[in-house]
Amino acid sequence: MHLLDLRHHVLEANLMLEREGLVRLTWGNVSGIDRDKGWFVIKPSGVSYADLSVEKMVVVDLEGTVVEGHLNPSSDTPTHRILYREFEAIGGICHTHSVHATQFSQAGRELPCHGTTHADHFHGTVPVVRELSEDEVAEDYETNTGHAIVETFRERELDPVAMPACFQAFHAPFTWGKNALDAVKNSVALEVCCEMALGTWRLNADQAPLPEHILRKHYHRKHGPDAYYGQ
Repeated sequence: MHLLDLRHHVLEANLMLEREGLVRLTWGNVSGIDRDKGWFVIKPSGVSYADLSVEKMVVVDLEGTVVEGHLNPSSDTPTHRILYREFEAIGGICHTHSVHATQFSQAGRELPCHGTTHADHFHGTVPVVRELSEDEVAEDYETNTGHAIVETFRERELDPVAMPACFQAFHAPFTWGKNALDAVKNSVALEVCCEMALGTWRLNADQAPLPEHILRKHYHRKHGPDAYYGQ
């Protein structure tokens, strides 16, 4: 994708956050990467969604240096940089403080798969990433957030393609996908699945997870070489 096209794509993904009700004020950001150049485009820090434009998108390399743009990139840029560097199969990242998913982050509660809506997007339980230590926060908060996410996925042997989401403890969710818009779609799905789970637990606090064979069926009919959902 040409860099100008990527800027447009990332702008549209950021505007989608507001349309989908995933953000208040400026509490969110989306980025998308050009793997050939090793550059990613991300929302500028603290700029309202109404004021965003293609020209205001910021281009950053994988060392964290601004390549193009006259505004400061999102404060979460170091987290995006680490995830792009360590999760080589992803092409877009989304971070929000959407209400229901953030409740899971603040509670340190994983999201089990209770139904096929969840299974269509996330292969299993969405994990919680540990809180950062005092030293990690003081040293480089956003970079160490990225390292903690990667650490969780490696320790639990999770595939970031099959599980494109996590809850950062005491913070908020991160999702990713094959591009910026796909990452936002995963944030939408995560928010809805969190809301559904909370309602499910109100109806039945002991509800068991979705049986594994149904989870596999629903995930693989939409993802992978044998997928047949859609056109």
